[in-house]
Amino acid sequence: MRKQSRLEKVPFPQSMQFKFVMSYFAIIAAVLVLLNTYPLIASQDMVFKSKSDSLQRQAASMAVSLGALESLTAEGVSQVMEVLDDGSLTRVIVTDASGLILYDTSKEADNRGRYALLQEIVLALNGPSGNDVARTDYKENAFRSRAAIPILYRGMLLGAVYLYEYDSQQAAILQDLQSTLRNLSAIIGVLACLISMLFSRTLARRIGQLLSGIRSVREGEYTYRVELAGRDEISALAGEFNRLTERLQTTDEVRRRFVSDASHELKTPLASIRLLTDSILQSEHMDGETSREFVSDIGEEADRLSRITEKLLALTRLDNGVDKPAERVDLSKTVENVLHMLSMLAREKEIRLSANLDKGGTVLANGDDLYQIVFNLVENGIKYNQPGGQVRVQVRKRPDWVVLRVEDDGIGIGKEDLKKVFDRFYRVDKARSREAGGTGLGLSIVKDTARRHGGVITAGSELGEGTWFQVKFPAAGEEGEK
Repeated sequence: MRKQSRLEKVPFPQSMQFKFVMSYFAIIAAVLVLLNTYPLIASQDMVFKSKSDSLQRQAASMAVSLGALESLTAEGVSQVMEVLDDGSLTRVIVTDASGLILYDTSKEADNRGRYALLQEIVLALNGPSGNDVARTDYKENAFRSRAAIPILYRGMLLGAVYLYEYDSQQAAILQDLQSTLRNLSAIIGVLACLISMLFSRTLARRIGQLLSGIRSVREGEYTYRVELAGRDEISALAGEFNRLTERLQTTDEVRRRFVSDASHELKTPLASIRLLTDSILQSEHMDGETSREFVSDIGEEADRLSRITEKLLALTRLDNGVDKPAERVDLSKTVENVLHMLSMLAREKEIRLSANLDKGGTVLANGDDLYQIVFNLVENGIKYNQPGGQVRVQVRKRPDWVVLRVEDDGIGIGKEDLKKVFDRFYRVDKARSREAGGTGLGLSIVKDTARRHGGVITAGSELGEGTWFQVKFPAAGEEGEK
């Protein structure tokens, strides 16, 4: 059963869900405030302008008609206004040039013969030609509109017309709109809050699943996988997390196997050394020749330990990604140097070396790494060959590749073993490998080193007929190319 990682309890005010909810609340509140203010302000401004313009037009029409009288008298104005005033306005006042009221529809008192002290009338009569005045305000649930227009006759100021309208019907419509928006906002706010809480909870739960997986992997459970449906960024993040844990799991398995194999490989020569030293110490009358033989065996095991340690260090450098400076290296010359170095070993094993090398096979790599690849492949061909056998080395130059091929006439490798020859510490014939001084690390080092320089290694073999290894390196191109 998969172990579940115990999650630490995060206080709600500090949780992602709380932050999401508060963010949604802030956005929703801003939208609702805008919904409840802008339409009302826009509607109110539109009503103000409409009423002011309407009163100005009516007042202007009355002023034109009254201006035709040439002089204003109470009787003349009354006669004209009886035709013009349809009774739709709350109050109509007509004054002479001094502000004396000649006509007033107010039912509260008879103001004729009195001076109009209204601000709009004073402004309308101000100056030689007067001024057009109009304003509307909203007060006590009603629109109050006022307009004053000067009455002119041939440019002379005769008086002014003042119109006043008290409108509670449109104010009621505006109040109904405000009430409707308020109720609608409340419903939208409640629904949006519920949806935001549900969404934030779902999002927080998905993040919580991913966090649980991270904590499980942190505790060493590399088999943990996060299963999140969907195709959003969190699902993509979960996919990347699963791929990362797969890689960690693989790395951990390789590390465990490497430690186990390394311990086993180091244990064998150490045990041999311990056995040989105990034999020397426990033998009181050992002759000199036997002692020298035992000491020689101890030296051989020590050399074997040294070889294993050196190759382990090489693998560690490869695993840690320690890059060495790359340079243009002629692979054919490297092969010639390796064959010269291994010629004595080949003569001792009665193995014939042959080479078929193209000129100009230049690759971009580290010279020491390239030398090690060629050395390991040719040395294996010699060590695991048969007396009288042959090792053939070829370097072929292709347009985009430089190909190294090493073939031998050895006993060959079985198909099942061939799949594992690049695994660390794997040896086809363990007894023969130890006898030949092999560590099971050479081909693994060759593969990792070639890969670091963009190379690809392949192998083939037939039992009883021999084995071949081929490494393809990207060609470095001509001198000066980038």
